[in-house]
Amino acid sequence: RRRGGGVRRMCGNECCRQGCCCFECVETSEVGVVERCGKYDRLASAGLSCLLYPFEAMAGRVSLRVQQLDVGCETKSSDNVFVSVTISVQYSVAQESIYEAFYRLTDPESQIRSYVYDVVRSTLPLMTLDAAFEAKEEVANSVRKSLTDVMSSYGYHIHQALVTDLSPDLKVKTAMNEINASKRLKEAAYEKAEGEKILLVKSAEAEAESKYLSGVGVARQRKAIVDGLRDSISHFSEQVHGSTAKDVIDLLLLTQYFDMLKDVGNQPGTSTFFLPNKKTPASAVRDGLLQASAGTKYVNIK
Repeated sequence: RRRGGGVRRMCGNECCRQGCCCFECVETSEVGVVERCGKYDRLASAGLSCLLYPFEAMAGRVSLRVQQLDVGCETKSSDNVFVSVTISVQYSVAQESIYEAFYRLTDPESQIRSYVYDVVRSTLPLMTLDAAFEAKEEVANSVRKSLTDVMSSYGYHIHQALVTDLSPDLKVKTAMNEINASKRLKEAAYEKAEGEKILLVKSAEAEAESKYLSGVGVARQRKAIVDGLRDSISHFSEQVHGSTAKDVIDLLLLTQYFDMLKDVGNQPGTSTFFLPNKKTPASAVRDGLLQASAGTKYVNIK
């Protein structure tokens, strides 16, 4: 037994007048084509077949398996960008059309390639590059339909046509990636600016609300102070005869003035300056003592 042409084996030592009886083995998923005197005679199914040598011969075998043919093609889009397209065609021989598949076509793969080139180069030039990427299924269906219409008459069944690769030039790819990256960066900058805008608006709203509430608090504080002063003046006038409201207000303002001086003096790092109205020898002595005391404190601090 030999794959391909096979091995002819004598069935015995006797030879008939017509010739010798030989055997040919046909593998599974294959069909043998038997010719008698150079003319088609019959098909040999898988298994052992008996041939009458030298009148009969196994002209060849036809595979019934699904086969795949990858076809690479280069064309350009409507925006003048050259692209490389790879289309995978899956086909098989129809069992009822083995005669046509064996005798009508010498090279089925070349025939399929020619029709793929024709369909691709007549379809993609009508599309832009972006549209070509989106229309891969449309291109595949066009190839499959065209091949089915043609190859069915030769006994071939087209199962599927797939666009497995569609790639432009490397420089075009790089440019497209840069355009996409720039677009993404622009969107990111816009979103960032919108976020900062929202933060500023919210911060301004919060500050306005804070000032409003602070103003409300100050107004309430002053109202409470005024109410307290009014009650104090009324109570003082009732207790001290002959006093007027102005006297009471002056007394309260003086008390608040001394409270303010006390609070300021209690703050750390506060310096006190004495400014006399008139320059006298006593004031000069006092100024010298105060300056000496302040200088001593400064030296101790350092």
